[in-house]
Amino acid sequence: MSSSPKIDDALREKIISEPDVILEDQDLMQALIAANEKTMGGNIVDLRGIAMERLEARLDRLEDTHRSVIAAAYENLAGTNQVHRAILRMLDPVEFESFLHDLGGEVAEILRVDAVRLVLESVQSDDDPAVQRLGDVLSVAEPGFIDGYLTGGRNVPLRQVTLRQLQSGDGRIYGDTADYIRSEACLKLDFGQGRLPGLLVMGAEDPHHFTPQQGTDLLAFFAGVFERAMRRWLS
Repeated sequence: MSSSPKIDDALREKIISEPDVILEDQDLMQALIAANEKTMGGNIVDLRGIAMERLEARLDRLEDTHRSVIAAAYENLAGTNQVHRAILRMLDPVEFESFLHDLGGEVAEILRVDAVRLVLESVQSDDDPAVQRLGDVLSVAEPGFIDGYLTGGRNVPLRQVTLRQLQSGDGRIYGDTADYIRSEACLKLDFGQGRLPGLLVMGAEDPHHFTPQQGTDLLAFFAGVFERAMRRWLS
């Protein structure tokens, strides 16, 4: 009489009739392979088992890559839709003050940022009543301020879009909310020949909302649309 335990007849019939149930169960197959290696002894190298382990490792890596690619694709699509919605909302107003107020309102909400500020360089002061009425969105700075703000006084190339993390925001731009700003996107604006530049700043309390490692294509597109809208208002 054999000392090996006999498998239950019902279970045996189930396995014979549906072998795919075992083959598709990764944990069960690994247990069978491990049991087979034990019966072979420690002096025998099972090349087939090693090959299967390597194939399983490669399959796991491929699945991880596949999930990462899909996640990135969904994120890019969501970001594109978000920017498109913000642009459409930005272009709705027919008056300049409404256009600017909406930047800090619904446009900021669509972009999921905590602050949107427009900085315009000018040789005039910001005592103009119109500027004061828009003080929660608009600020006026002396010529050269924007380049200095973007570079921090360093000799570095200027980019259209600058993403960075902060210890706190600049009070000249964010006002009373500066202490809460932990990351920002700075969009340098070209209003055309003969006009001083502008700067559109988006600030977030989340330090990871804007980081230098992120792509800037969508924000560059947003800046291009904003520039063209501003040129019409300024003309």
